[in-house]
Amino acid sequence: MTDRQMSEQILQRYEVQKQLGKKAGRKTVLAQDTQTGQMVIIKLLSFSSDFVWEDLKLFEREAETLKSLAHPAIPSYIDYFEVEEGNRSCALVQTHIEGQSLEKYMQNGRIFTEDELQDIAEQLLQILIYLHEQHPPVIHRDIKPSNIILVENLKDEIGKIYLVDFGSVQTLASKAGKTVTVVGTYGYMPPEQFGGYATPASDLYGLGATLIALATGTHPADLPQKDMRLKFAKLVNFTPAFIEWLEWLTEPSVEKRLKTPMAALQALLTGQTRSDDKYITSYATDTAEDDSAITRPINSVELFWQALLCSTVVGGGMVALTAGIYTTIWVPGIGTIFGAYVGALLGFPLGIVNGIFIALITRLFFFPLKNVSLYRRVVKMSSTILSTAIALNYFKVLLYNNANLNIQEFLFLTLAPSLITALCMGVASRSIVNFYETRHRQVRSQRSYSYFQAQEEE
Repeated sequence: MTDRQMSEQILQRYEVQKQLGKKAGRKTVLAQDTQTGQMVIIKLLSFSSDFVWEDLKLFEREAETLKSLAHPAIPSYIDYFEVEEGNRSCALVQTHIEGQSLEKYMQNGRIFTEDELQDIAEQLLQILIYLHEQHPPVIHRDIKPSNIILVENLKDEIGKIYLVDFGSVQTLASKAGKTVTVVGTYGYMPPEQFGGYATPASDLYGLGATLIALATGTHPADLPQKDMRLKFAKLVNFTPAFIEWLEWLTEPSVEKRLKTPMAALQALLTGQTRSDDKYITSYATDTAEDDSAITRPINSVELFWQALLCSTVVGGGMVALTAGIYTTIWVPGIGTIFGAYVGALLGFPLGIVNGIFIALITRLFFFPLKNVSLYRRVVKMSSTILSTAIALNYFKVLLYNNANLNIQEFLFLTLAPSLITALCMGVASRSIVNFYETRHRQVRSQRSYSYFQAQEEE
């Protein structure tokens, strides 16, 4: 059946623009609703010679599932009907999302950073929380890069994430979640899914495998494995906590894997490890738990003292050192000493101001720490803006308001040193963040240990 014939058969309301995908008995097309002007996606299932009833069962389940869902990051159900002309077909119409799949980004060679992957993970986990809290729970069963759409924005964030293609969806109408149909994509499917067994933890495996694929640029099926575990740690430059979290998501044994998206999100945001599994499970299932579960890792006095120490010693020292190296390029010897002196006059007072500033941000907005990724971004941006602004004014005054400087001299004597200063303070601020995150994880571990002890005593 040609696109033109197909266009004529999808009623008069929808005008086919182009074909997006095709496989045995199925077609996906982009069309325009002639009544509303809205672009839509139409999925067609043809009753051809290779038709099997299980395909119709999954197709109708997808339509019924989309019809029951209402989430801004999931395509909306529009229509479902039969096309009677030629080969009889069923058509499912849903909203079109203007974006590009993560699979396309992989094909174009993009490798995602840890911060970007954490942002993607947070958004997908929020979607999975919604799906798994339906009655009965909705298991997607085919989480992979090609089923995740990214709509980028002009801000610093990764953009908006959408989860699409519910053609493999399974509703847990029974407690065990057993189904005779094996669906999914090799490499992104957990071992239990090969036996037709799916739980909320099965979607978490697909999520973990997807994030690993985006981090390495390699599909999981092509990665080395040992004892069915994906070996990817040497291929990425991530923090140990994030690597362990990804390994936790992709545990081959469903009993050892994170159980729910709520537990996975909690572990991601707070840096919890597998040793806290018992505590996390209790937290995720106890709806009465409040914010006191996330303890304050240090008091305000210790926070400010450590921030001042890190920022002044690390930041001030780096500014003085880099200033000495920078001026050596202009005047070796005496220039080195003079540059280090000028850098110290700027670096150490700026380190004090930067330390107080970061401590205030931490105390006012991230005390206790709930969103590690957001905390890192806010500190990095705030420290960079503050340090650049102060350094620019410092060099402006030092050089008599730049009255007689040409553009080249302004770049090398004012702008470049200011940016170098900001980078040094960024390193110092990062050390404050690392200290705070480490203390937070230590307190969480201590709290988990106390929890284990209490449970054993009971």
